Amino acid sequence: MKLSIVVPVYNEEKTIKSILALVEESLEQLTSISSYELILIDDCSTDNSKKILEEIVQQKESYTLLSQRVNAGKGAAIRAGIAQTTGDIVLIQDADLEYDPKDYEILVRPLAEGKADVVYGSRFKGEVTRVLYFWHFMGNQFLTFLSNMFTNLNLTDMETCYKAFRGDIIRNMILTSNRFGIEPEMTAKISKIKELRIYEVPISYFGRTYAEGKKINWKDGCSAIWAIVKFNVLTGYSESFREGFTPFD
Repeated sequence: MKLSIVVPVYNEEKTIKSILALVEESLEQLTSISSYELILIDDCSTDNSKKILEEIVQQKESYTLLSQRVNAGKGAAIRAGIAQTTGDIVLIQDADLEYDPKDYEILVRPLAEGKADVVYGSRFKGEVTRVLYFWHFMGNQFLTFLSNMFTNLNLTDMETCYKAFRGDIIRNMILTSNRFGIEPEMTAKISKIKELRIYEVPISYFGRTYAEGKKINWKDGCSAIWAIVKFNVLTGYSESFREGFTPFD
């Protein structure tokens, strides 16, 4: 079974080497995966991220680097990366150090065992979490609550980066968001296939401060509210998945 890891990168010169080393270390421990690929997407970084990635990719046959011509946003980078995946399982990984690749085992196992079609990693179920901003926490809780109201799911962390999908499902999903609206868009669209088995597992989380490089802000929260309404109410199944796609034969 092959695992594809999609890594959007924007101005992460301080962390990219460290996170990729942790990814490699975690992959060595995954007994359910026979092969893997990393799709790295540089979102027109203004620091040395792209140069660092180019040097790394030259040494790794399983790595692919995509370079965005303009800074289009995290969602656009993820969409570009997903389009290049070939794995049975596709996992999203941020390029900072907020999410620990050691959690791959618990994320991938339900998919590898054929028990799940989608797995979310919840920062609010994990045992190790860095304590940071109250209003950021409340914003996450509100967005998850609002999303659950529309999707009829009972997630605890809709905005989590750690999402793993059956490859055929995510590659056939029609995604349009360019920025952080990608999270509620993915969630809204998987909820349109009622037969999907969606799991949520606990993960650790080491959030950054804004001084350390955190990028999301209140404007992204407002955009997420609109995305929740748009993709749940104004977007139908035919606009969510490619024509002819059947998740269960």
